Amino acid sequence: MMMRRILLVVVMFTVLAGYAQEKQYKIHTVAFYNLENLFDAKNDPKIKDEEYLPTGKQKWTDEKYHQKLKNLSRVIADIGTKANPNSPTLLGVSEVENRGVLEDLVKEPSIADKDYGIIHFDSPDRRGIDVGLLYQKKYFIPTSYKNIPLIIYESDREKEKKEEETNGDQTEADDSGRIYTRDQLLVTGLLDGEEINVIVNHWPSRYGGEKRSSPLREAAAALNKKIIDSLYKINPNAKIITMGDLNDGPYNKSVKKVLGAKAKKEDVKKEGLYNPMEEMSDRGIGTLAYRDAWDLFDQMIVSEPLIRKDDYKTFTFWKAGVFNKDYLTQKSGRYRGYPKRNWNGVPGYSDHFPVYLYLIKEM
Repeated sequence: MMMRRILLVVVMFTVLAGYAQEKQYKIHTVAFYNLENLFDAKNDPKIKDEEYLPTGKQKWTDEKYHQKLKNLSRVIADIGTKANPNSPTLLGVSEVENRGVLEDLVKEPSIADKDYGIIHFDSPDRRGIDVGLLYQKKYFIPTSYKNIPLIIYESDREKEKKEEETNGDQTEADDSGRIYTRDQLLVTGLLDGEEINVIVNHWPSRYGGEKRSSPLREAAAALNKKIIDSLYKINPNAKIITMGDLNDGPYNKSVKKVLGAKAKKEDVKKEGLYNPMEEMSDRGIGTLAYRDAWDLFDQMIVSEPLIRKDDYKTFTFWKAGVFNKDYLTQKSGRYRGYPKRNWNGVPGYSDHFPVYLYLIKEM
């Protein structure tokens, strides 16, 4: 009996010593979520929100609006928690009507304790849908932020008959030919004392067909690249995350050629960009489905300093993923397996799955 006790003590000491030698890391989840038409039920005469009014197509009411908020907050509370018990420290969002809907969202019981701050600007989009950034004030302190307009015209694409619409996002031109779409949101701040730059995007849709509308997204990519290059010019070691619904996959010209994002870390040169979503896309993983085909329009792309090998002495990219839990999908019918979106006036979650990445740093 005495020998068995001695062996047990030795085993316990060995295990505890092993744990003492393990490194510990800080981890933060950074995510993006297209909230799919997060409109309140109030009429705003300055935008096209008629569909989401009590008298509109969706028969949208305060009750339905608050159910939508509850649904979305549940998702936000869950994103990334498989490896990190905390919900996203930084969360880029798109398709929000105004700042008010974000203020209502962060008050939802599922996430109210996270004390999210909000950065939002009204964009010139005709439907009034904007991008924004939510951040946990405990961990992230914004030092600067601004919205950067995307100036594009009908002449930037072929003037032919509109063929199709993939997500209800109409990029209409005014009399001058300008197409009003979402601004790109640039936020710089301190994440646990370390500077991080975030760009939130929602590029022009494929309204009118992929080929005809491609020049608009290429223009959005060019603007994004200009912003990133300006950050690199200020600081060659700038840590940048550009995220959003790009309405193109990782393999499209806007992302591969114009933005220059690489699929493999070893191909990323100094002041370049790494796109961890391309490998996922190659494996058939998607964030939205259309005509029984999956695509990965929602992406998280990081700058070269975030993938440098520094033994995690500073915040470094670890891995990325698509948050596609079972409760987010349709369970039956023609769209079984698709993201569970708003449908016939019934509040869902979104027609997009969220995406996320982890930043880690040795403690």
